[in-house]
Amino acid sequence: MAVTYEDIRRVNSEIEMTPIKGKNYAEVPQRIAAFRKLFPMGTITTDIISLENGVVVMKAVASVDGVVLGEGLAYEKESNGFINKDSYIENCQTSAVGRAIGMIGIGSEVSIASVEELLNAKKHQADREEDEKRAKVKTLLEETDSDVPKFLEWCSEKCMREITSVDIMKDKELDLAIKQLERKKGKK
Repeated sequence: MAVTYEDIRRVNSEIEMTPIKGKNYAEVPQRIAAFRKLFPMGTITTDIISLENGVVVMKAVASVDGVVLGEGLAYEKESNGFINKDSYIENCQTSAVGRAIGMIGIGSEVSIASVEELLNAKKHQADREEDEKRAKVKTLLEETDSDVPKFLEWCSEKCMREITSVDIMKDKELDLAIKQLERKKGKK
C-alpha cells in the first residue's frame, strides 16, 4: 500500500505537539511512532559521520524497502550542558532521527526541528550567555584591581551560598557581580 499525503496528515493529527514560543513542535518519540504506523516495515539507520574532540556529527536515514524517504543530520558537543556530558552521542542520534522523519513530513508541519532540538538550542544559548557574563566579570575584576577572594566572599554573602570561583556563578549571580563591578569601575 502506498502512503499518501492524506495518510501523513492523518498521523500528524494524532501527534501530541508541544507549544514553544507560540508554535507547536513534535517530540522525536512521537515522530518515530507515526513513522512506524505509516511504514511498519520501514527502517531508520544512523551513522556517525565524525566523532572527535568531544563533537559528534550523525546522519540518520529513514527508508522503506531500500528507498530513502528522508535524511537528517545533527551535531552535538559533549561540553554543551549536563546531559550531554554523558549522552551527547545519544542526543545527537535522537536529533538526526527526528530530522530524517521530519523530512518525510511527519511531525514537521511547522518545523523540521523537534522539541528536543529547540530546548537544546535554548540551553546552549543560555550557556553561551553565562560564559560571556563570566568573561565580563573576570575582565571587570582585572580592570578594577579588585581583591578577588574578598569579592567572592561579598558575592557569597549576597547570594546566600558559597561562591569560590567566578566559574561556578549562575546567571543572576553574574548579573549582580557585573552591576557591582561596573559601579566600582565608574567610581575610579
